[in-house]
Amino acid sequence: MSVTAQSVWNNCLEFIKDNIQPQAYKTWFEPIVAVKLTDTALSIQVPSKFFYEWLEEHYVKILKVSLTKELGETAKLVYIIRMENTYGNKQPFTEKIPSSNRSAVKSQNVDIPLNNKSPELRNPFVIPGIRNVKIESQLNPNYSFENFLEGDSNRLARSAGLAVAAKPGGTSFNPLLIFGGVGLGKTHLAHAIGVDIKDKYPEKTVLYISAEKFTQQYIDAVKKNNRNDFIHFYQIIDVLIIDDVQFLSGKTGTQDVFFHIFNHLHQNGKQVILTSDKAPVDMQDIEQRLLSRFKWGLSAELQNPDFETRVSILKNKLYRDGVEMPEDIIDYVAKNIKSNVRELEGAIISLIAQSSFNKKEITIDLAKVIVEKFVKNTKREVSIDYIQKVVSDYFQMDIDTLQSKTRKRHIVQARQLAMFFAKKFTKASLASIGSQIGKRDHATVLHACKTVHNLSSTDKQFRKYVEDITKKLSV
Repeated sequence: MSVTAQSVWNNCLEFIKDNIQPQAYKTWFEPIVAVKLTDTALSIQVPSKFFYEWLEEHYVKILKVSLTKELGETAKLVYIIRMENTYGNKQPFTEKIPSSNRSAVKSQNVDIPLNNKSPELRNPFVIPGIRNVKIESQLNPNYSFENFLEGDSNRLARSAGLAVAAKPGGTSFNPLLIFGGVGLGKTHLAHAIGVDIKDKYPEKTVLYISAEKFTQQYIDAVKKNNRNDFIHFYQIIDVLIIDDVQFLSGKTGTQDVFFHIFNHLHQNGKQVILTSDKAPVDMQDIEQRLLSRFKWGLSAELQNPDFETRVSILKNKLYRDGVEMPEDIIDYVAKNIKSNVRELEGAIISLIAQSSFNKKEITIDLAKVIVEKFVKNTKREVSIDYIQKVVSDYFQMDIDTLQSKTRKRHIVQARQLAMFFAKKFTKASLASIGSQIGKRDHATVLHACKTVHNLSSTDKQFRKYVEDITKKLSV
C-alpha cells in the first residue's frame, strides 16, 4: 500500500489521540487537513494563523514524536494557513509556514525542533488586559454571590447561577440567560458566576465581555482579514459571559459569527452565560436560529426587589461601608425608592455624603429631603403594581376583579389597558407582565397591546380611557 499524506497523518492522529485529552483533540486536531507528502515533509492545512501558533505553542513535541515515528528522524512539517477571505476575493489567502520558523514565510521546509522556544502566543485582536496566551477574565471581584442578596425577585436567577458556578457546562442551564430591567443586578450576577467558577476551577478559561465590545472586535477582525483568528480565539474559552446581548440586534454579521462560536462552545460542553434587558421572546432583529439557541437552557428574570429585599440590600451596603443608620431611616428609603437596586444604593450614598459633608446627623427629615430630590432627579419607572392600581381605580373595581378570569367586556378591556400600559411604561418582559396581571402568558399580553392600539383608533370613548390613564401615570 502506497504511503500518502493522508495515511501518514491518520497514523499520527491515532498516536496523538491516545496521548491528549479528547476535547483538545477535537478542537485542535480534527480541523486539520493533510495536503501533501514530499519525501519526508508533510504539509498540513490549518484554518488560521492563531490556530497554527497554538499548535506550535502547545503541541509541538507530540507532533514531533508522532511524525518521527512515521517518517524517521528527518521528518519535517509544513503548515499551510488557509484563511477565509472577508473581502470577497475568489481565492482564500494561503501562506506556507515551516514548523517553528515563523519568520520564514514561503521558505524551504524546516525540521520540527525538539526544544521549541517559540514567542509567546499573540491574541488576534486587542482586549484591554488580555495579553499573550494568558487570558485575563475581565471579571470584577467585587461582584460576588456574597453581596448579591437573595429575595423573591431574584431567587431563580441566583440559584441557577450557583448551579452553573458549581458545574459549568454540566447543567441543563446552558446557556444561562439572565434578563431584566436596568439596575437590577444582571451584570453583578454574571460577574459573580464567573468569579465563583475561577475560584473553584482556576484552570478554566473564563472571559467576560460586553456585546458592544464583542461587536467592535468582530468589525476590527473583518477589516484586518482576521475573522478566523477571531472565531478560534473565542472557541478556546471554557466559560464565555456576554453582557447586554440585545446589543447584537440588527447586526447580522456579528450574529452570524456568534452563532458559530455559540454552537462550538455548546457542543463541546463549554458554558455560555448571557445577560439582556429583554426575554428572548421580546428581542427584536435577532435571528431566529440564534433566539432558538438562547432558549436551549434557562432564561431567568430579575424583577424589581420587594420591600424586604430592598431593606436587606441597604443594610448590606451600610455594613460593607462601615456605616450605622437608624432602622426607621433605612425603612423610609426602602419604602420610597422601589425602581431598582442601583437607584436604591445611590440614594443611600447621597444620604451618607450629605450627612458627612454638612456635618449633620442622619435624621428622618434629612432622609426625606434627600430621597425627594433623588426621586425627582431620577427617571421614574412606573411599576406594574402601580399601573394595576391606577387602572382599577379608574374603572372603579378592585385589583382582584381586574386579574380575574371573567370575560365581561369592561373588565377584559381594563385588563388589556393594564397590560398595554405595563408594556409602555416598564421594561418588564411580556411574559413577566402576563404573570403579574392575572397569570396570563406573553401571547395574551401581545394580543392586549394590539387590541388597545386598534380600539384607540376606532373607538372615541376607548381613546379617552387611554388618554385619561396616560395622564394619571405620567404625573
